[in-house]
Amino acid sequence: MFKTVLFPIDRSRETQEAVGVVVEIVQKYGSRLILLSVVEGSEEADEGMESPDVVARLLEDAQSVFKQQGIQTEAFERQGKPAFVICDVADEVNANLIVMGCRGLGLTEEGVTESVTNRVINLSPCPVLVVP
Repeated sequence: MFKTVLFPIDRSRETQEAVGVVVEIVQKYGSRLILLSVVEGSEEADEGMESPDVVARLLEDAQSVFKQQGIQTEAFERQGKPAFVICDVADEVNANLIVMGCRGLGLTEEGVTESVTNRVINLSPCPVLVVP
């Protein structure tokens, strides 16, 4: 059913809480797991999700967590506006499901009324599972 699962990650508590759900789904369905983290700023940025180094470390740490559960992952690091990048990658890898925390670190340009998660729900080419 869920042949390919996309799990966009950031450093939020909600992402950490979604890991258990992702493990259950991937193990139950034998899914291919794609991790995605988005660099939001310029190449020269050095803080938060705007730093390519921070994002690379985040992906490495996440891969280690899943490896401990016996799950192999593929990791993508992209630059851009998170909601659009997540949906583009979901389309690119033919994801059958996106699993996200209910609220990550990012907001869209519209501010607090529109989270990245909410935007992904509206733009996604596949079902989105939001973990509270």
